[in-house]
Amino acid sequence: MSRADKLFVSMCNEILDNGFSSEGQTVRAKWEDGTPAHTIKTFGVVNRYNLQEEFPALTLRPTAIKTAVDEMLWIWQRKSNNIKDLNGHIWDEWADENGSIGKAYGYQMGVKYKFAQGEMDQVDNVIWQLKNTPYSRRIMTNIYNFSDLSEMGLEPCAYSMTFNVTGDKLNAILNQRSQDVLAANNWNVVQYSVLVHMLAQVTGLKPGELVHVISDAHIYDRHVPVIRELINRPQYPAPKFKLNPEIKDFYDFTTADIIIEDYQKNPQILNIPIAI
Repeated sequence: MSRADKLFVSMCNEILDNGFSSEGQTVRAKWEDGTPAHTIKTFGVVNRYNLQEEFPALTLRPTAIKTAVDEMLWIWQRKSNNIKDLNGHIWDEWADENGSIGKAYGYQMGVKYKFAQGEMDQVDNVIWQLKNTPYSRRIMTNIYNFSDLSEMGLEPCAYSMTFNVTGDKLNAILNQRSQDVLAANNWNVVQYSVLVHMLAQVTGLKPGELVHVISDAHIYDRHVPVIRELINRPQYPAPKFKLNPEIKDFYDFTTADIIIEDYQKNPQILNIPIAI
């Protein structure tokens, strides 16, 4: 059975059984009808995914893998902050009339800095270091730029990646300040697993481990019944994942280069309410 399913079920049970409820507290998020969106949360979740063992897509329900990866490439490859450059619509609530989400996500990835090897942005610096100084302990990105927070449509949730090479394997830690477990957990896991696969391929490495660290992992009040039903569904083996081996430049990848096989999964959950 999929280890990703087992980790997800364990995390959800921990939140539901031992989590802290925000009922009675003042919360920022609201439902579409204006009702405060309360949560049950756990602080400091750490989930580890061995990408050599499986591709960690949930089978409890389908994850739209290519749509998730398109969003990752929008940030990491296209370095865009405009939803017009994105195929999905999940960012529509946070965009202005021109489609911009301000100085957030892809905008931060495109900012150039002076590194020892020259002026480049954070993504190009990661790729350069993985090729030239793979055993450095300084290979990381961070898009939580305090000086630009007031000009962001949404402060970054998944804000930092730290890369570390052991032998010939590329490992990474994804740091996330906050996560809506039902709506986004496996979405983010899939995105950054694919990113590790892509970066490994173009730098002559093998994908290793993705460690997902979530400061505030929460389940919204209106999601609790859905989560309870979801985590009791049958579990299946993880799908098989492959990348087009011909791609040697990170900027040449598209979602068409992703091959997913034998993805057995339960039915999708439709019309999940999203707190904003």
